Amino acid sequence: MSRRNTFTVIGDVIATVGSAIAVAHAAEAGRRPRARDLANLGIEPKAFANIRRYY
Repeated sequence: MSRRNTFTVIGDVIATVGSAIAVAHAAEAGRRPRARDLANLGIEPKAFANIRRYY
């Protein structure tokens, strides 16, 4: 694996973890997560809006 590919993979992992954290915080606070973070996790923003949460 070339050096560029290694850094690309590491950057992608960091971006995915960051998006997961951002989505988790927004959901816990009762806010809608950013569409970019949802898309980065493979979740369609429109589909997320249809999720019903029961407490």
